[in-house]
Amino acid sequence: MRTWDSSADVVVVGYGGAGVAAALAARESGAEVLALDRYLGGGATALSGGIVYAGGGTWVQRAAGVDDDVENMLSYLRAEVGDTVSERTLRKFCEESPALIDWLTGHGVPFEASLCPFKTSYPTDDYYLYYSGSENSGGFRDLATPRQRGHRAHGRGVSGKKLFGPLADSAAKHGVQVRTGTRATRLVVEDGRVVGIEATTIAGAPAAVRRRFAALAKISAKPGVYHQGLRQAVQALLARIERRHGVPVRIEARKGVILTTGGFIANGEMVARYAPDYPWAQGLPLGTAGDDGSGITMAQAEGAATDRMDVLSTWRFIAPPSAFFGSIAVDANGQRMIDESRYGAALGAAIATSPGNKAWLLTDDRLLTEARRQLGEQSVWFQRMQAERLLRVGSVTGRTVEQVATRAGIELAALRKTVDDHNRAIEQQLPDPMGKPDDIRRPLQTGPFTLLDISFKARLTYPMPMLTLGGLVVDEETGAVRTESGSTIPGLFAAGRAAVGVCSNSYVSGLSLADCVFSGRRAGTYSVELAATH
Repeated sequence: MRTWDSSADVVVVGYGGAGVAAALAARESGAEVLALDRYLGGGATALSGGIVYAGGGTWVQRAAGVDDDVENMLSYLRAEVGDTVSERTLRKFCEESPALIDWLTGHGVPFEASLCPFKTSYPTDDYYLYYSGSENSGGFRDLATPRQRGHRAHGRGVSGKKLFGPLADSAAKHGVQVRTGTRATRLVVEDGRVVGIEATTIAGAPAAVRRRFAALAKISAKPGVYHQGLRQAVQALLARIERRHGVPVRIEARKGVILTTGGFIANGEMVARYAPDYPWAQGLPLGTAGDDGSGITMAQAEGAATDRMDVLSTWRFIAPPSAFFGSIAVDANGQRMIDESRYGAALGAAIATSPGNKAWLLTDDRLLTEARRQLGEQSVWFQRMQAERLLRVGSVTGRTVEQVATRAGIELAALRKTVDDHNRAIEQQLPDPMGKPDDIRRPLQTGPFTLLDISFKARLTYPMPMLTLGGLVVDEETGAVRTESGSTIPGLFAAGRAAVGVCSNSYVSGLSLADCVFSGRRAGTYSVELAATH
């Protein structure tokens, strides 16, 4: 007879944003829930900016005077999401968006209806509702009326903890059991159905050992996310603790296992295998050490299908200051790359495919003066640090366009033509060659001219954050994991970045966290409901 060390109706593997949403939804459906986390819980969600992409008339939007509706939100997201999920799923995501914010609010997540008056990559502590994507950039304005949908959890600094913390507190109050320091290693399958997991846990280790493990895990998460060498050293110590004090356990899942283990950006070998041509080694892996693809590979061992595994999101934000949206981004050949007002992931994708992954922002004296004036009022500390680095370290200046091109090593004639085409379109009131909206364009005419280096480089002061967007293929109605043949694996579900979701094609701020909650709740609910039919 099969023996178990512990059991629950639903076992959630990975306790970040998707995990806590899944656990709460399963608990709300009447299940006994046990959530496991390799480290301390929180995952990448707790490290994030705490942005939830939501619209269609949320209470926050209404309080801020933002008139949005489902069709408007859908029209914009359809262009960003493409065919990653079905039209039906995307519509459901939009239709349920106001209720999603209500659900988060009901579980204690604080939001505030303060509109950010300038376009930015992340608002200051004065603002908590903003344009977090490319809603008001060229092309998208023609598809949908721009509306602010970036709902930032209310809290000073980077506020991901203000999203995860209240959810975790609510889950504890609702009876969700959480076991940290527990690493899932294998799914247990019986007669084709997932009935549990095998794991290694330090839950029974001496208190001093668990305290040391917790302290090291915090360092690995942050500042380790910014210093990969430090993270590697700390991870070696954590692995040593696990080898010495870890105990193998078998945990029964009477109704289902939900994998919410994140993506695989922390697994260099896995990234290289699925995206061999991507310059990922130059970027900054964004997430925790737990984003190593372990949940994905456990499911693959049981025949699970994956998709979008070669899709990475790479971010190069140029604002604040918002004046930089009026600059032009060029490659080493002097060619314009993109509508500069687009979200930073779109610019990052353009740089990832540019010659040598090199890129510059061209500004003139008037634009640079305006940018410097804006910096203090529009930025938080980490944005200010990066902008100052860009202005002081990564810049080349020249009296003329030709001189600055020569000093930067950019093809001179091509840059001259790019600037002339840009300026001429403004003077003659013609459409911008890259589609940038008229109210954002600025003529570049007044020397000295400056080229700011925004190339694909991994530097501590100006990192290129990146994360994976692909994962397990799931049934879009239930979150059940699919096989290569299209059937589902009984008893197995996935959510968040361990699975293909709404944000797996084109990333904008808040879309991943919104999808974590959306897909997590779906998996949590159906893990209970489907079990009742078997």
